[in-house]
Amino acid sequence: MSAQPLDRESPMPLWAQLEAELRRRVDSGEFDEGYFPTDLELTEAYDVSRHTVREAVRQLNRTGILKRERGRGTVVNRSEFEQSLGTLYSLFQSVESAGVEQTSEVLRLELVSDSAAAAQLELPDEAELVLLERLRLAAGAPLAIDRAWLPAAVASPLLEIDWTRTALYAELAAAGAPVPNQGWERLTPIVPAPADRARLGLRDTDAAFFLERLGSRDGVAIEWRTTIIRGDRYRFVTDWSTGETSRLRPTAA
Repeated sequence: MSAQPLDRESPMPLWAQLEAELRRRVDSGEFDEGYFPTDLELTEAYDVSRHTVREAVRQLNRTGILKRERGRGTVVNRSEFEQSLGTLYSLFQSVESAGVEQTSEVLRLELVSDSAAAAQLELPDEAELVLLERLRLAAGAPLAIDRAWLPAAVASPLLEIDWTRTALYAELAAAGAPVPNQGWERLTPIVPAPADRARLGLRDTDAAFFLERLGSRDGVAIEWRTTIIRGDRYRFVTDWSTGETSRLRPTAA
Protein backbone atom coordinates (compact mmCIF):
# COMPACT_ATOMS: atom_id res chain seq x y z
CA MET A 1 0.00 0.00 0.00
CA SER A 2 1.63 3.30 -1.07
CA ALA A 3 0.52 5.24 1.99
CA GLN A 4 1.99 8.70 2.53
CA PRO A 5 2.47 9.67 6.21
CA LEU A 6 0.07 12.22 7.67
CA ASP A 7 1.34 15.48 9.15
CA ARG A 8 0.77 15.38 12.91
CA GLU A 9 1.78 19.06 13.22
CA SER A 10 -0.72 20.32 10.66
CA PRO A 11 -3.80 22.25 11.84
CA MET A 12 -5.84 20.16 9.39
CA PRO A 13 -7.64 17.33 11.21
CA LEU A 14 -6.20 13.86 10.64
CA TRP A 15 -9.45 12.60 9.11
CA ALA A 16 -9.37 15.43 6.53
CA GLN A 17 -5.73 14.68 5.71
CA LEU A 18 -6.60 11.01 5.33
CA GLU A 19 -9.55 11.83 3.10
CA ALA A 20 -7.31 13.90 0.80
CA GLU A 21 -4.66 11.16 0.80
CA LEU A 22 -7.18 8.48 -0.15
CA ARG A 23 -8.57 10.74 -2.90
CA ARG A 24 -5.02 11.00 -4.27
CA ARG A 25 -4.66 7.24 -4.34
CA VAL A 26 -8.06 6.75 -5.95
CA ASP A 27 -7.25 9.36 -8.65
CA SER A 28 -3.91 7.65 -9.36
CA GLY A 29 -5.78 4.46 -10.25
CA GLU A 30 -4.33 2.46 -7.37
CA PHE A 31 -7.68 0.84 -6.57
CA ASP A 32 -8.91 0.32 -10.15
CA GLU A 33 -8.90 -3.46 -9.69
CA GLY A 34 -11.84 -3.06 -7.33
CA TYR A 35 -10.20 -3.73 -3.94
CA PHE A 36 -10.25 -0.98 -1.32
CA PRO A 37 -8.51 -1.37 2.05
CA THR A 38 -10.55 -2.25 5.11
CA ASP A 39 -10.84 0.13 8.06
CA LEU A 40 -8.37 -2.03 9.99
CA GLU A 41 -5.82 -1.96 7.17
CA LEU A 42 -6.08 1.82 6.92
CA THR A 43 -5.80 2.18 10.68
CA GLU A 44 -2.54 0.20 10.68
CA ALA A 45 -1.13 1.79 7.50
CA TYR A 46 -1.61 5.37 8.69
CA ASP A 47 -1.27 4.77 12.45
CA VAL A 48 -4.55 6.51 13.25
CA SER A 49 -7.63 5.62 15.22
CA ARG A 50 -10.59 3.68 13.84
CA HIS A 51 -12.71 6.84 14.33
CA THR A 52 -10.35 8.84 12.07
CA VAL A 53 -10.55 6.20 9.34
CA ARG A 54 -14.33 5.93 9.54
CA GLU A 55 -14.80 9.70 9.24
CA ALA A 56 -12.50 9.91 6.21
CA VAL A 57 -14.25 6.98 4.51
CA ARG A 58 -17.66 8.42 5.41
CA GLN A 59 -16.80 11.65 3.62
CA LEU A 60 -15.63 9.74 0.54
CA ASN A 61 -18.87 7.76 0.56
CA ARG A 62 -20.90 10.97 0.91
CA THR A 63 -19.31 12.52 -2.17
CA GLY A 64 -19.76 9.34 -4.22
CA ILE A 65 -16.07 8.49 -4.59
CA LEU A 66 -16.59 5.29 -2.60
CA LYS A 67 -19.65 3.11 -2.14
CA ARG A 68 -20.55 0.11 -0.03
CA GLU A 69 -21.62 -3.10 -1.78
CA ARG A 70 -23.13 -6.11 -0.08
CA GLY A 71 -20.61 -8.92 0.07
CA ARG A 72 -17.71 -6.71 -1.10
CA GLY A 73 -17.52 -3.96 1.50
CA THR A 74 -16.22 -0.54 0.45
CA VAL A 75 -15.25 -0.17 -3.23
CA VAL A 76 -14.33 2.68 -5.57
CA ASN A 77 -17.40 4.03 -7.33
CA ARG A 78 -16.54 3.77 -11.02
CA SER A 79 -19.96 4.80 -12.31
CA GLU A 80 -20.23 4.66 -16.08
CA PHE A 81 -22.78 6.42 -18.23
CA GLU A 82 -24.34 5.59 -21.57
CA GLN A 83 -25.87 7.90 -24.15
CA SER A 84 -27.83 6.97 -27.26
CA LEU A 85 -26.56 8.38 -30.52
CA GLY A 86 -28.88 10.27 -32.82
CA THR A 87 -30.84 11.99 -30.06
CA LEU A 88 -30.71 15.46 -28.57
CA TYR A 89 -29.32 14.84 -25.11
CA SER A 90 -28.24 16.60 -21.96
CA LEU A 91 -25.09 15.48 -20.17
CA PHE A 92 -26.73 16.70 -16.98
CA GLN A 93 -29.73 14.41 -17.51
CA SER A 94 -27.57 11.47 -18.62
CA VAL A 95 -25.66 11.54 -15.36
CA GLU A 96 -28.58 12.29 -13.06
CA SER A 97 -30.74 9.58 -14.63
CA ALA A 98 -28.08 7.09 -13.52
CA GLY A 99 -28.70 8.16 -9.92
CA VAL A 100 -25.49 10.21 -9.68
CA GLU A 101 -25.34 13.91 -8.83
CA GLN A 102 -23.95 16.09 -11.62
CA THR A 103 -22.28 19.37 -10.74
CA SER A 104 -20.15 21.87 -12.62
CA GLU A 105 -17.20 24.13 -11.96
CA VAL A 106 -17.23 27.20 -14.19
CA LEU A 107 -13.86 27.76 -15.84
CA ARG A 108 -14.96 30.69 -18.02
CA LEU A 109 -18.24 32.60 -18.37
CA GLU A 110 -17.84 35.75 -20.40
CA LEU A 111 -18.51 37.66 -23.59
CA VAL A 112 -15.94 36.85 -26.28
CA SER A 113 -15.21 37.10 -29.98
CA ASP A 114 -14.20 33.80 -31.57
CA SER A 115 -14.00 33.59 -35.33
CA ALA A 116 -14.07 29.76 -35.44
CA ALA A 117 -17.19 29.53 -33.27
CA ALA A 118 -18.80 32.44 -35.11
CA ALA A 119 -18.27 30.65 -38.42
CA GLN A 120 -20.08 27.59 -37.12
CA LEU A 121 -22.94 29.83 -35.98
CA GLU A 122 -22.97 31.60 -39.38
CA LEU A 123 -22.16 34.94 -37.77
CA PRO A 124 -19.52 37.57 -38.61
CA ASP A 125 -16.04 36.93 -37.21
CA GLU A 126 -16.35 39.80 -34.73
CA ALA A 127 -19.81 38.79 -33.45
CA GLU A 128 -20.22 38.94 -29.69
CA LEU A 129 -20.70 35.48 -28.17
CA VAL A 130 -21.33 34.09 -24.71
CA LEU A 131 -18.72 31.47 -23.81
CA LEU A 132 -19.62 29.00 -21.08
CA GLU A 133 -16.72 26.69 -20.21
CA ARG A 134 -17.33 24.13 -17.45
CA LEU A 135 -15.66 21.18 -15.79
CA ARG A 136 -18.49 18.67 -15.46
CA LEU A 137 -18.38 16.33 -12.47
CA ALA A 138 -20.28 13.16 -11.62
CA ALA A 139 -20.43 12.48 -7.88
CA GLY A 140 -17.59 14.96 -7.48
CA ALA A 141 -15.27 13.20 -9.96
CA PRO A 142 -14.28 14.87 -13.27
CA LEU A 143 -16.24 13.56 -16.26
CA ALA A 144 -16.04 16.16 -19.04
CA ILE A 145 -14.87 19.61 -20.08
CA ASP A 146 -17.68 21.40 -21.86
CA ARG A 147 -17.30 24.58 -23.93
CA ALA A 148 -20.36 26.23 -25.45
CA TRP A 149 -20.55 29.38 -27.57
CA LEU A 150 -23.92 31.07 -28.13
CA PRO A 151 -24.91 34.39 -29.77
CA ALA A 152 -24.94 37.10 -27.10
CA ALA A 153 -28.19 38.41 -28.57
CA VAL A 154 -30.03 35.36 -27.22
CA ALA A 155 -27.73 34.08 -24.47
CA SER A 156 -26.68 37.16 -22.46
CA PRO A 157 -29.02 36.20 -19.54
CA LEU A 158 -26.80 33.12 -19.01
CA LEU A 159 -24.06 35.36 -17.64
CA GLU A 160 -26.03 35.74 -14.39
CA ILE A 161 -26.72 32.02 -13.79
CA ASP A 162 -25.27 29.87 -11.01
CA TRP A 163 -24.09 26.84 -13.00
CA THR A 164 -23.23 24.61 -10.05
CA ARG A 165 -26.07 22.18 -10.71
CA THR A 166 -28.17 22.96 -13.75
CA ALA A 167 -28.38 22.35 -17.50
CA LEU A 168 -27.77 24.75 -20.38
CA TYR A 169 -30.98 24.02 -22.25
CA ALA A 170 -33.08 24.32 -19.09
CA GLU A 171 -31.60 27.76 -18.43
CA LEU A 172 -32.16 28.86 -22.03
CA ALA A 173 -35.81 27.87 -21.72
CA ALA A 174 -36.16 29.63 -18.35
CA ALA A 175 -34.76 32.82 -19.90
CA GLY A 176 -37.22 32.64 -22.79
CA ALA A 177 -34.37 32.07 -25.26
CA PRO A 178 -34.62 29.59 -28.16
CA VAL A 179 -33.61 26.01 -27.31
CA PRO A 180 -32.08 23.79 -30.02
CA ASN A 181 -34.45 21.25 -31.55
CA GLN A 182 -32.16 19.92 -34.31
CA GLY A 183 -28.52 19.81 -35.31
CA TRP A 184 -25.57 17.50 -35.85
CA GLU A 185 -22.76 15.99 -33.81
CA ARG A 186 -19.33 14.59 -34.63
CA LEU A 187 -17.55 12.19 -32.27
CA THR A 188 -13.77 11.69 -32.44
CA PRO A 189 -11.38 9.76 -30.17
CA ILE A 190 -8.52 11.94 -28.95
CA VAL A 191 -5.72 12.13 -26.41
CA PRO A 192 -6.49 15.49 -24.74
CA ALA A 193 -4.01 18.34 -24.37
CA PRO A 194 -2.02 18.35 -21.10
CA ALA A 195 -4.12 21.04 -19.41
CA ASP A 196 -7.39 19.22 -20.16
CA ARG A 197 -5.88 15.86 -19.13
CA ALA A 198 -4.93 17.35 -15.78
CA ARG A 199 -8.42 18.75 -15.19
CA LEU A 200 -9.99 15.38 -16.04
CA GLY A 201 -7.50 13.35 -14.03
CA LEU A 202 -6.38 11.34 -17.08
CA ARG A 203 -3.01 9.70 -17.54
CA ASP A 204 -0.83 10.58 -20.54
CA THR A 205 -2.00 7.58 -22.57
CA ASP A 206 -5.71 7.72 -21.66
CA ALA A 207 -8.04 8.49 -24.54
CA ALA A 208 -11.21 10.54 -24.48
CA PHE A 209 -14.11 11.43 -26.74
CA PHE A 210 -14.14 14.80 -28.49
CA LEU A 211 -17.72 15.74 -29.24
CA GLU A 212 -18.62 18.64 -31.53
CA ARG A 213 -22.21 19.80 -31.66
CA LEU A 214 -24.07 22.42 -33.67
CA GLY A 215 -27.50 23.03 -32.21
CA SER A 216 -30.14 24.93 -34.15
CA ARG A 217 -33.67 26.10 -33.57
CA ASP A 218 -35.80 25.62 -36.69
CA GLY A 219 -32.77 25.98 -38.91
CA VAL A 220 -31.17 28.93 -37.08
CA ALA A 221 -27.85 28.11 -35.39
CA ILE A 222 -28.04 28.70 -31.63
CA GLU A 223 -25.15 26.79 -30.07
CA TRP A 224 -21.67 25.62 -31.04
CA ARG A 225 -20.28 23.25 -28.44
CA THR A 226 -17.19 21.10 -27.97
CA THR A 227 -16.98 18.56 -25.15
CA ILE A 228 -14.07 16.39 -24.05
CA ILE A 229 -15.47 13.35 -22.23
CA ARG A 230 -13.53 10.69 -20.34
CA GLY A 231 -13.56 7.52 -22.42
CA ASP A 232 -13.34 5.28 -19.37
CA ARG A 233 -16.59 6.55 -17.84
CA TYR A 234 -18.87 7.32 -20.78
CA ARG A 235 -20.16 5.22 -23.67
CA PHE A 236 -22.18 6.12 -26.72
CA VAL A 237 -24.61 3.49 -28.00
CA THR A 238 -27.07 3.23 -30.87
CA ASP A 239 -30.06 1.03 -31.69
CA TRP A 240 -30.67 -0.49 -35.10
CA SER A 241 -33.15 -2.71 -36.89
CA THR A 242 -33.45 -4.25 -40.36
CA GLY A 243 -35.04 -2.05 -42.96
CA GLU A 244 -33.63 1.14 -41.52
CA THR A 245 -30.52 2.92 -42.71
CA SER A 246 -27.89 4.90 -40.87
CA ARG A 247 -26.05 7.74 -42.54
CA LEU A 248 -22.50 8.81 -41.84
CA ARG A 249 -21.47 12.41 -42.35
CA PRO A 250 -18.43 12.44 -44.69
CA THR A 251 -15.51 14.54 -43.54
CA ALA A 252 -12.10 15.45 -44.91
CA ALA A 253 -9.22 13.53 -43.37
